[in-house]
Amino acid sequence: MSIQWFPGHMTSARKKAAETMASIDVVIEVLDARLPEASSNPMIRELRLHRQRPCLKLLNKADLADPAATAAWLDFYNAQPGVKAVAISCKKPGDATRVPNLCKTLAPHRNDGIKPLRMLIMGIPNVGKSTLMNALLKRRVAAVGDEPAVTKSQMSQDLGNAMTVTDTPGLMWPKIAHEADGYMLAASHAIGRNAVIDSEVGAFLGDLLLRRYPGLLAERYALDEAGMDGIAVVEAVAKKRGCMTRTRHGMETDLEKAAMILLTDYREGRLGRISLETPQSRAAMLEAVSTAPPIV
Repeated sequence: MSIQWFPGHMTSARKKAAETMASIDVVIEVLDARLPEASSNPMIRELRLHRQRPCLKLLNKADLADPAATAAWLDFYNAQPGVKAVAISCKKPGDATRVPNLCKTLAPHRNDGIKPLRMLIMGIPNVGKSTLMNALLKRRVAAVGDEPAVTKSQMSQDLGNAMTVTDTPGLMWPKIAHEADGYMLAASHAIGRNAVIDSEVGAFLGDLLLRRYPGLLAERYALDEAGMDGIAVVEAVAKKRGCMTRTRHGMETDLEKAAMILLTDYREGRLGRISLETPQSRAAMLEAVSTAPPIV
């Protein structure tokens, strides 16, 4: 199943972001540290390159990600022109305080105190943009929720010290090119649940964890991962957690409920520090896609 999700309000959000891009100095792109490239909207890159704006990439939720993978991603991004990347957790106020000075290094022409440094926060839904905005202002001005697409309109605030910041709605792109990206985004709760089937997303996550973090699965659910696939992981979680539902045929395993247990454990860090992709796995995926025979 190919996952796609592009709510109607995002068309106008993209148009507004393109207009605002013309009058800002630095783009702050908030990414999910567990899947930085999958959570990077190609439209944001297109917009900022068109306007030749530098980018501060914030790998947020770094406290949930595999530290080794995060270090590799920082090297990957910091080698790109006009880009600076750092790993943070927007829920830690001390991390957010670093952001303005990092932006200043990307826009040295604004250090003269004549015009304010203008920053634009962008990113896909549910990566922590509004949490960052609130942390920068040290008060709650942006709505924060555990569902994607909570923010629906732009908001600009004066940070003082000749700096302004604008928060934007979470922005997806019309077509997710790679199937794995859709599943990684769904697993990390960047896509509305109305666009996905939880049991399929859970099976995808189970497969990925079996390949990269089998010990964390075994430790969390006391299961023997040998010979399992993703579906078997979800079934094992259902058995361990007693996920049953009554149907007209009697009691049956509730795979949707079990998948949500697995997904929630991953999202909240109960499984441990996990990254769904690395620069190496990303390159391998793109290579596999480029050499795959066309679908006829």
